[in-house]
Amino acid sequence: MRLTGYTQDSERIQQDLWAFFERFQSLTNQEKEAILPIFKTQKIAKNAILQDIGDTCRNIYFIHHGIARIYYFKDDNDVTELFAREGEVMARVESLFFGKPSLKGIQILEDSIVTGINAPALFSLYDRHHGIERLFRKIFEYEHVQSVLRIESLQFHTAEERYQMLITNTPNLIKRIPLKYIASYLGITQTSLSRIRSKK
Repeated sequence: MRLTGYTQDSERIQQDLWAFFERFQSLTNQEKEAILPIFKTQKIAKNAILQDIGDTCRNIYFIHHGIARIYYFKDDNDVTELFAREGEVMARVESLFFGKPSLKGIQILEDSIVTGINAPALFSLYDRHHGIERLFRKIFEYEHVQSVLRIESLQFHTAEERYQMLITNTPNLIKRIPLKYIASYLGITQTSLSRIRSKK
């Protein structure tokens, strides 16, 4: 279940977002003032479902603290598509852009602080604030490339290689996420993951 709305230290929350945006493009003070009202920051409990399978995605989520995952079910198996941690964004983009219910959900894996950016309100700012439009185009392009790299990893690398890349790129992630979700993200069973880990 969700905890009460998070309002503490709003200055730090804003700075997290501005710093993330700066990685892609700077916003003017006017653009910051325009976008700020569409942010909603919440503290969300571990294991909570942020968005259910079958919901239509209307938010882009920025993780200030904690970890979340996008997941779906295939042949009754729980499959993890993506993890997002501090300083990263996530959204079910196929639902966000087409306005249709998603076959995927978002689950919180640790007690987390998350800012939701209301997508319809965001898109309505594009015509008046081209800097905001360019910023999010760059963010969406970056996330698209990450999705392509993820698919290529599944196509061209063994499970052991994918595991090695995961612990090289995000060494602390393994300690924070249940192994069943790590295994499903790698496209293998938990038993296979245990065998790979035993070789290290």
